Amino acid sequence: MKRSHFVIGLIFLVLLIDQVLKIWVKLNMPLGESFKVLGLDWFHIHFTENKGMAFGIEFGGNYGKLILSLFRIGVVSFIAYFLVKLIRKKASFLLLACIALIFSGAVGNILDSIFYGVCFSDSGTFHNPRLATFMPAEGGYAGVLYGKVVDMLYFPLIEGFWPEWVPWVGGKYFMFFQPIFNIADSAISLGVFMAIIFYRRFQKELEPATTTTNGLATTMASSPASEPIEKDEEKA
Repeated sequence: MKRSHFVIGLIFLVLLIDQVLKIWVKLNMPLGESFKVLGLDWFHIHFTENKGMAFGIEFGGNYGKLILSLFRIGVVSFIAYFLVKLIRKKASFLLLACIALIFSGAVGNILDSIFYGVCFSDSGTFHNPRLATFMPAEGGYAGVLYGKVVDMLYFPLIEGFWPEWVPWVGGKYFMFFQPIFNIADSAISLGVFMAIIFYRRFQKELEPATTTTNGLATTMASSPASEPIEKDEEKA
C-alpha cells in the first residue's frame, strides 16, 4: 500500500466517523440528553457542546474562540506540511498513523467551528433544550469560526467517595472519567499517546540522515599520495 493512500484513507475514516456521529447527535438529541450504549452503565452518549478546546475546556469567550479557531487552522496547516514531508521521506506507517490521527482529530473539531454555527440552528440550553435543524431559514446560530464543538462520548467508569484521611478531598464524591469528548478528541489523544510510547523509535526515524562526506574526506586525506611515475625516455 502506498503511504499517501494509507494516510488519506485513515484521515477520511476518522473524519467520516466523527462527523456522522456529531451530525446525528446534533439533529436527533436535545442538549443535555443522555442514553446508555447497549445498556452499559459505563458507556453513555451524552450530548453537550463547548466553545473551547478538547474535553469541554473553554477559552476566553468570543475573542478566545476566534483566536483558538485561527490557532487550530495554523497548527493543522503545519501538521499537513509535516505529514507531506514524512510521506516523501517514506517514513514508517506507524509514524504516519500517529501524525495522521492528530491531524484528522484537529480537522474534525475545526469543521465544527467553521460550519456548525452556519449550518445548524441552536440546540438551546440545558434548561431549555431543543432539537437543532439543518440549514434553517432564519440562518444558523453563529458565524464562521464561532461554531460550537459537539461532544457526546461519556465514560463514567469509576465513582465513589474519597477516604476521609485523604487531604483536601477526603469524603468528597469523585468520578473517573468525567470529561465528555468526541471521536476527534479520541484521535488526537491516541496520536499523542502513540508519540509518547514510541518516542525513541520516532526520534531515530526523524533524525536527519548523516552524510558520508566527512568520512570520505578523512579517508582520502589519510591515504598515501600517489607518486608520479616517471617513464624512461627511449634512447634514440
